[in-house]
Amino acid sequence: MRYFKLSLLSFLILLFSCNKKENHPYGFYYWKTRLSLNETEKKVLQESAIPYLYTRFFDVDKIDGKFQPVGVITKDKSFETDKQIVPTVFITNRTFLYITKEEIGFLAKSVSALIQKKTDEYKLKNSEEIQIDCDWTAGTRDDYFTFLKELKKISGKEITCTLRLHQVKDKNLMGIPPVSKVYLMCYSTSSPLENSDKNSILDVNILKNYLSKLEDYPIKKIEVALPIYSWGIVTNHLEKHKLINALSKKDLENPNLKKISEKEVEVLKDGFYFGNYLNKGFRIKIEEISDQHLVEVVDFLEKKIQHFNIIYYQLDSKFVSNQNFNF
Repeated sequence: MRYFKLSLLSFLILLFSCNKKENHPYGFYYWKTRLSLNETEKKVLQESAIPYLYTRFFDVDKIDGKFQPVGVITKDKSFETDKQIVPTVFITNRTFLYITKEEIGFLAKSVSALIQKKTDEYKLKNSEEIQIDCDWTAGTRDDYFTFLKELKKISGKEITCTLRLHQVKDKNLMGIPPVSKVYLMCYSTSSPLENSDKNSILDVNILKNYLSKLEDYPIKKIEVALPIYSWGIVTNHLEKHKLINALSKKDLENPNLKKISEKEVEVLKDGFYFGNYLNKGFRIKIEEISDQHLVEVVDFLEKKIQHFNIIYYQLDSKFVSNQNFNF
């Protein structure tokens, strides 16, 4: 009887431990050109456990053969936070096309210098990390990876980078970046400008297909970026599409918009809608992410990688006001 009781107790402990949901500390990306925080955003940010705010500083593009910073941040006095700022820089893939060794060094020095300039100018409490976001390809991977190494050497910081789904699935072709930590972008699973019935922000089945071998990825420190944003896809009479950011189903409650499905409306009258002039007959389809989507992704990832943090994209009162962050 005693042996039976001990066995039962061991079984219950094992069962409980297997079913216990892991707690994932969370933080946010901040992706606006002007740094400012309203009260809702400050409150939500303060409640997050991660001591960092991943803040876009600027983009880098190659224009007329020259490297150019695009959309460099400005700062409003309302941008006050105790979080450490992780400077995040998006670099276009074409920036690394036909780049020379000397240009890679110049680019690394320029990126590091501009980050430091904005840090000093706005008295930001920067972390010891710089994150680079680039959708590199097989043709640019070697030069991009060299840039990451140069940036680490010049800045003296830990360099991390984003990782897209196809860069995981095709890792032999795409290469493994020379960093100790990556941020897996679990969104943008397809193009919103294609005719498709799939949710282009996040289709869970597509994600699972791309990440089916994630456990084999050589870099083991993986943080997870999840989407909480939404947008509207406008389709005109020629079946051409364009995006209107930050639209939700609630925004479509307008007498001049006729509901034709759960997520789609038709414009009944020419006019300005959400800052855009739309003609009668145009359609607007909303794409947004439910808690169910996020739970399913987190459950899947827990079987593939261990002890990851979640970074939500992005910190905006439009998206965070009624959002559940504990998955």
